Amino acid sequence: MIKMTMLLKRNPEIDHAAFVRHHRETHGPLFRSIPEAQTHVLRYIQTHPVDGDLPVPQANFDGTAEIWFDSPEGMRAVLGSETYEQKVYPDERTFLDHENTLILVGLQTEIIEDKG
Repeated sequence: MIKMTMLLKRNPEIDHAAFVRHHRETHGPLFRSIPEAQTHVLRYIQTHPVDGDLPVPQANFDGTAEIWFDSPEGMRAVLGSETYEQKVYPDERTFLDHENTLILVGLQTEIIEDKG
């Protein structure tokens, strides 16, 4: 298993609320429609910051996306697929600032188990 974590910056031409709406309602379902994702993606979650009095400072990002793939080859199959290249990636260009979005791919170590 391999995990891709993306720290997302929005396209400066849209506001944060429009970014979150598009990420949740358009981009997520579009990514889910990739046929290869049905085979190779184990999990995909989106996180968007909350407002309020928090005990930690918030990083200056508009959200995160975390995708767990079954293998590096599975990741290549999804991100190299026709659907990703022709539909999903072009959609990213409408709401993401690719130049300022950070991506980390690595192996995950579980410290506290998911209590479900």
